[in-house]
Amino acid sequence: MGRIVVGGIIEKDGKFLLVQEGKEECRGKWNIPAGHLEPNETILDGVKREVKEETGCNVELTGLLQIGNKVFHDDVFISIVFSMKLLEEDIRFDKKEILDVKWFTYEELLNKKEELRAYSLIMNSISAFLENKIVDIHFITMM
Repeated sequence: MGRIVVGGIIEKDGKFLLVQEGKEECRGKWNIPAGHLEPNETILDGVKREVKEETGCNVELTGLLQIGNKVFHDDVFISIVFSMKLLEEDIRFDKKEILDVKWFTYEELLNKKEELRAYSLIMNSISAFLENKIVDIHFITMM
């Protein structure tokens, strides 16, 4: 059994778009726009869908930033984080799932360790983006 979560780093004018989680287990924590793949969905389609659902924004995938893996009990968690280009900013979200959507500078995020859902994942992904450690999107092969 395993879970795959896809998400993205969206940058505009030196700021990064994060969502404030509304789900009970992580209520109030800030996170990159991300979510679980649906059945019969590719990772590329899934990440664009999740970003649209959580932020209202349309994006273009520009590369791969990070693949994370965590094992707990009898389950495996895999996260795949992409770099994205903002095509259309139209902030809209389901207030049952997302409390807020906001742009943050890297410096602001450094001081939010307790407020971020997955501090290391978020900051490592943003650092990779800032350092241009982006893997070409064509590295991902659809089978």
